[in-house]
Parts: sequence; structure tokens; C-alpha cells
Amino acid sequence: MASRVVKLRFPETEKLYQQFVEGIEGRILDPKTDRDVLCRDVLTDIYFPGRRWDDLMADRSLSPYSRATVASLDPRNITLEPEYYAECDPEKYYRAKPLIWMWVMYDRSPLGQAGQLGFDFRRMLARNIFRRCGRNLKIWQYVEVSFGYNITVGDDCVFHRYVLLDDRGEIVIGNGVSMSDYVNVYSHSHEIEDINDVSLGRTVIGDGVRLTYHSVVLSDRKIGENAMLGTMAVLTRDIEPHHIHVGIPAKSVKVKKAGLAGPKSGA
Repeated sequence: MASRVVKLRFPETEKLYQQFVEGIEGRILDPKTDRDVLCRDVLTDIYFPGRRWDDLMADRSLSPYSRATVASLDPRNITLEPEYYAECDPEKYYRAKPLIWMWVMYDRSPLGQAGQLGFDFRRMLARNIFRRCGRNLKIWQYVEVSFGYNITVGDDCVFHRYVLLDDRGEIVIGNGVSMSDYVNVYSHSHEIEDINDVSLGRTVIGDGVRLTYHSVVLSDRKIGENAMLGTMAVLTRDIEPHHIHVGIPAKSVKVKKAGLAGPKSGA
């Protein structure tokens, strides 16, 4: 079912949101910008409108708990799980980290619940975090990435709430892919006998794939075009184009009609 077209009631608000997103991206693209300071200042504006971060930190009337909250708005004052991973590339990660933290904390603010603004804001951040970000990417709240810089996304994709893209290895996502709420996509695995023995994979999700609610794609799997992974399914093997896999472990139970006719002439 195609989505409805929803417009904001007030055109001036739409312009305000556009200025918000374009202004931040302009600063991101400026090579002189300190991304840590940019993240800190944007989050301070969101959580403490009209106040400056330095002034808040210097305000001794605030409790240590309040000042700790303010301090955490600066990405240099917090650590995230991916930066502990042995395969983390510090040069790439610390360039992406301020934008990832801005994304995470934006989603947890009142602004993060706004649909259209959120799509535009997260898409802008994805363009500046991912290896490649295609056109018309729509991302709902609380989508999380690991490094971010190992993700490639095609055109016209949608990621719903609480999707996890674990790009410790690499994740390649085609055009027109839909990921429902709570989908987990992995690109690393642990050896059974030794948890410290980590293997990195390349997980590929083809054009037109649908990953439905709470499904899990394990590392180094390939999903063919127009395939589907059912609700709560755990994918441990590749999926051929047009096949529908369900269950734990996921197995093929049906082939979509588009896949029964075979390739078109000349394809």
C-alpha cells in the first residue's frame, strides 16, 4: 500500500525546517567546521533553547547531574559501543561519530518525533555518514548504525523504527528496500568456542527486498532481488531472488509470482 502524501499545515514551518536542515549540512560540508563543536552546539540548541553550552557548563547553580547531562551533549565527552571494537578505523569513525551522536540525541528529543523533518534531517546525516546514500531514503525514529561508514544504500528505501544496521563488516542495500520495525542486519559473527574470534562479512540486500517485523539477517548473507524475509525469521543462508523465507532458521516457503515467469527476453 503506497503511503499517503502528508503536508505540513503551515508553509512557514516547512521553510523553517528546511533552513534547519540545510544550515547544519552547510556547516558539515565546510572543511573548517569542527564536527564535535557543531554536534554540541546543535544539541544544546535543541535541549536548552537560547543557552550556550559553555555558559551552562560554567553555571554552578546547576547540580552536578544537570551539568553531566550538558557535558554529554559534546560527543568528545561520551563513548559509544562501536569505538571499542578492535576493527574500528579511528580516522573514519571519529569523523562520523559527531553526526551519529547528533542523530541519536535528535531522535530522543521532541523534534525527533516530527515525521517530515526527521526524514529530511536523518537523510542529510546519512549522506554524510554512509559510504553511499541514494535518493529518497526515508528513516523513522531510533534506527541505529555501528560505524556508519561501511553502509551503502540505494534509492527509494525505507527503514522503520528500531532497525539496527550493524556494519562492523559491510552492508550493501539495493534500491526500493523496506525494513520493518526491529529488523536487525549484521555483518560480523563470533566463533563458537572463542568469543574474541570475530569474522567480518559482507551482507548484501538486493533491490526490492522486504525484511519484515523483528526479522534477523546474519552476517555475510545475500538476499536476491524482490525476496522477502518473514516476521521473526532468522536468516542463516542466502535467499534466491523472489523467494519468501520464514522461520528459525529461515527457509523458503514460496516464490513470488514475478519470479515464476523467469527472466524477461533480453534480460
